[in-house]
Amino acid sequence: MALVRSLFVSKKILEGSLAGMRKSTTAPKGFLAVYVGESQKKQRYLVPVLYLSQPLFQDLLSKSKEEFGFDHPMGGLTIPCPEDTFLTVTSRIQG
Repeated sequence: MALVRSLFVSKKILEGSLAGMRKSTTAPKGFLAVYVGESQKKQRYLVPVLYLSQPLFQDLLSKSKEEFGFDHPMGGLTIPCPEDTFLTVTSRIQG
């Protein structure tokens, strides 16, 4: 139950804290756009640039590179994993 709660909180932080910026095509300073999902329609998240130095986040990026390379036509990084996996990783990074 605690994991579900932490996933929910993580999702709200990632989505809600920058809700006004979601309609913009650019990420605010200190954040980057990440597209997450396995289907054609991917969910866009704005994540802190500091995540790039985190081993868990680097693992997700490495797996993305292996599967898709670094051609990101949507303008942001694409991480082809289930959304709940992404939320688990980001909640662990947040502490």
